[in-house]
Amino acid sequence: MKKYLSSFVCGFGAGVLQIVPIAKSFGCCLIIPFAAFFSLVLDKKANPTIEKISSKKALMFGLITGLYAAFFGSTFDIVITFITKSNDLVESFPQFQQMINNFPFSDELKNEVLRLFQNVRNDILNYGFSFIYAFSIIMNNLIVNSIFGIAGALIGAQIINRRPES
Repeated sequence: MKKYLSSFVCGFGAGVLQIVPIAKSFGCCLIIPFAAFFSLVLDKKANPTIEKISSKKALMFGLITGLYAAFFGSTFDIVITFITKSNDLVESFPQFQQMINNFPFSDELKNEVLRLFQNVRNDILNYGFSFIYAFSIIMNNLIVNSIFGIAGALIGAQIINRRPES
């Protein structure tokens, strides 16, 4: 655990920022890659060496940071949805309906998609929890955060390795 403590700290911070209303828009493209980069920076400061950061180490730090961010972000999102019985899906459902109705699909498919999302919305409004919503948030965050964490750490390792030692 001590080896990836910086990933834990940065992943936690990124997970918290993923649920902040305006900041969540930048979650995958900015917050997660920067969190992975900062986890490498923190590790480098905690364990100063003259060795360059290997791609394997950067990959692991990015993956672990992304997984921590996914865990904390998903947990906080599900808990806040449970407490408030509301979230972005519930609030934007009328716009979602209009969007689906404008798609060039069959009416049967449109109705099935709307029925599924209506059930999720009703579960959240009535109980504060929807298994489908929770599952989709967890899976989405695991996949997206891991990919962007790895990308951010690999790019970050190249930046850190190019800096002159001071």
